[in-house]
Amino acid sequence: MIIEKKTAPNKDDKINAAFHTLFKTKIPAKDIKIGVDTYKKQKEYIQYRIFIDSFMEKNGGLHDMFHELWDAPVDSKLELRINSRGGLVNEGSQFYSIIKNKFKNKTTTILDSCGYSMGALTFCMGDKRVVTTRSDLMFHDYSGGVGGKGGEIESRIKHSSKHLRKFFKDVILKGKFLTKSEFKQMLIGKDYWFDHKEMLKRGIATHILIDGEELTAKKYLKKNK
Repeated sequence: MIIEKKTAPNKDDKINAAFHTLFKTKIPAKDIKIGVDTYKKQKEYIQYRIFIDSFMEKNGGLHDMFHELWDAPVDSKLELRINSRGGLVNEGSQFYSIIKNKFKNKTTTILDSCGYSMGALTFCMGDKRVVTTRSDLMFHDYSGGVGGKGGEIESRIKHSSKHLRKFFKDVILKGKFLTKSEFKQMLIGKDYWFDHKEMLKRGIATHILIDGEELTAKKYLKKNK
């Protein structure tokens, strides 16, 4: 196991929002042993770590954070540490956009505690997805409301339903985190609750952190049949 030496963030490497906090850390270059007397050089890179809470930011609360991430150097990595009961889907969609367009194959999500609703979807956005024995996850359909004239309400509901469910499908169904049958049941009101073992079995989680050691899902499940 390789212990990375990290420099402590200074006041300019932290961005606070109402419900999320970003830390920026420069990870120095190092040699990684890959065989007998064989080493691979890992370049210096920037690690962005965001602690995720409620998806309820208002008044441009995430503008500074997203500005920093969109301007990140190409070799940067992103880590999202999640303890969230959900919130606004559109806010979560912003995280999805930046992960797919800026941090593709460079994003780790860690479910420190609960991930419900939008918190669950955000956890699923990671390329590497880490749980603990305390992790708890829940998928369900979106909720909301609209107002206005009858025709406006009808067209808005139709458009929003199509738009949001396409997003849910891209995250949940393409990742095969629910079966097609389960996904259909979710869209008509069923909630799906998973503990760490079920997440590891389904591939929702790829790794587990237990007693200070990180194990792959396959290794953990083999040891805990």
